[in-house]
Amino acid sequence: MDGYNEEQYLKILHDNWGYPDFRGIQRDIIRSVAEGNDTLGLMPTGGGKSLTFQVPALAKEGTCIVITPLIALMKDQVDNLRRRGIIAAAIYTGKTQREIVATLDNCILGRTKLLYISPERIASELFQTKLKHMKVSLITVDEAHCISQWGYDFRPSYLNIAEIRNIKPDVPILALTATATERVTVDIQERLGFKKPNMFKMSFVRKNLAYVVRKTDDKEAQLIHILKSVSGSAIVYLRSRRRTKDIYRILQEHGISSTFYHAGLESSTKDERQRAWRDDEVRVMVATNAFGMGIDKPDVRLVIHYELPDTLEAYFQEAGRAGRDGKKAYAVMLYSKGDEKLMARHIQFEFPSKEEICKIYEHIAYFFQVAAGSGRGKAFKFDNILFCRTFHHHSLQVDSALKILEREGYVRYDTDSDNKTKVKFLIDRDQLYQIRDQSPETEAVLDSMLREFSRLFIDYGPIEEGIIADDTGLTKQQIYNVMKSLNQQRILHFIPPRVEPLITYTRDRVLPEEIVISKENYEVRKEQLVKKAKKILDYAKTDNVCRSRQLLRYFGEEESEDCGICDVCLGRKTRPGHKDEVEMMKKEIIETLSDGKKHHFQDMFPLSKDQKVCVEAADYLLQEETIGRDTVWFYLKDKTYLKDNKQD
Repeated sequence: MDGYNEEQYLKILHDNWGYPDFRGIQRDIIRSVAEGNDTLGLMPTGGGKSLTFQVPALAKEGTCIVITPLIALMKDQVDNLRRRGIIAAAIYTGKTQREIVATLDNCILGRTKLLYISPERIASELFQTKLKHMKVSLITVDEAHCISQWGYDFRPSYLNIAEIRNIKPDVPILALTATATERVTVDIQERLGFKKPNMFKMSFVRKNLAYVVRKTDDKEAQLIHILKSVSGSAIVYLRSRRRTKDIYRILQEHGISSTFYHAGLESSTKDERQRAWRDDEVRVMVATNAFGMGIDKPDVRLVIHYELPDTLEAYFQEAGRAGRDGKKAYAVMLYSKGDEKLMARHIQFEFPSKEEICKIYEHIAYFFQVAAGSGRGKAFKFDNILFCRTFHHHSLQVDSALKILEREGYVRYDTDSDNKTKVKFLIDRDQLYQIRDQSPETEAVLDSMLREFSRLFIDYGPIEEGIIADDTGLTKQQIYNVMKSLNQQRILHFIPPRVEPLITYTRDRVLPEEIVISKENYEVRKEQLVKKAKKILDYAKTDNVCRSRQLLRYFGEEESEDCGICDVCLGRKTRPGHKDEVEMMKKEIIETLSDGKKHHFQDMFPLSKDQKVCVEAADYLLQEETIGRDTVWFYLKDKTYLKDNKQD
């Protein structure tokens, strides 16, 4: 049915999810997409964004395509929908070609209401061919900030979404994100080809989340103190993979149950550690930002940033993983004097000199023995550590150089681990059936493999441990152990998922002097990173404006109130009457500047006044952009406060 029918949509909501009514901006978003409008929804984590596309999907004819980078989220949502009797499917790494074709054909036949895919899948010729024959009700883009080069988590694969738009130009797009500045919201709508700007935004206020900055020269001691002071599940974020292991060991030494997580771990290890943390077998997850989107654990009481993140967007997203159950939680940032130098060093690593980039490109050709004028289409597994030892480069600079070269079209740099475990039986089916005395776990795994995956006796084929886990009730680690045992017995040969990046030459190798690095991909991006770094440093160092207000203002919420629970707000409460004094001083400053003239700071804040009160009041008004400052001169920016000085 076309258009928005309130009664119909509320019935779908109640019958399938048990809710009596929509909340927040859900109704506005649903009405908009129901009426066929391209729509951008900005909803904080826990705001109920899934319902904004799941409800319309059930109300409209055809299949709703949901694009998300998170395989775990796909699986969880498909499982949840199926338990409710809603026909949903997902296509992800590990599915066989036959399974993918069957899934897409079911969509064509109208047997599937929601299809979850990754952005990489869109580029597939098979998917595009099948899409032409599908009736599509809605295209949903989750984590939509990933499409914007001005966002904190740009992913080139998201640019593929425009290809769906070309095939299905009349299907409305719903873009959803929990983190976006005004610039990013504009970019999202432009890149997705919105027919007209159309955005709905919920407040990002988290009344239960206390933002805290702890300035310290001993982060380890402060970390231990905080973890012992606040009970419950926690995440500790760090920048480097190596440091996650170091901090994990320190926590263990202090009797704090923990594990660590980063992108370099094998898939089975990552899955097992995330499960142990989720099920409260360990209390603290020490992780890089690879432990990111899609984490669904509502009772996290504490998120600690041991080191400063790159951007306020990333900080807000990661900090927001605390307290999703609505109970009191803390987001703590540890800041020391050395962090500013570390940030500057990080920018240097992110943008090595153009000469260094060209040198790395040349050395990679030597490393893989690719001659000039050849190499197009060739792919190589890349051992960054060995490369750096051989040619004396820094691994972070190499990683950054390859990303810049990728944006310029010289190579494709695939850092995502290949989650396909590949298996081939070394004996035939009859011999396999004759084998006895295997453990119950082994029997269960073999039965599942024979039932779910084909052609494994002929050639190496991909298997999905998650499917076997669902069939057998075993953990992925147990399945891995069974595979390892069968491999040792020469019953099968299995190839675990790779963790090494992959470099593919997208054009023939050129000489270093022929490489062109554009201003947009270097100077503009570097300037953007510098500005974002300054914002996160300003946040850490500003201790006279409510933390929540600082964050909300960054995301365009000017009309916010002091939270009353952050370290800044609590600090103000320590001296009776302090808040009143600051409010009085703010009024005096505005009154002084209301004549429209510039005033010297010595005139504004005479020594007879409490200088701390003066500074706090002035900083507050500067942050609010009520007043401005030109070195030692203050002036009124908000003209509504100007006195009416009419000339005679």
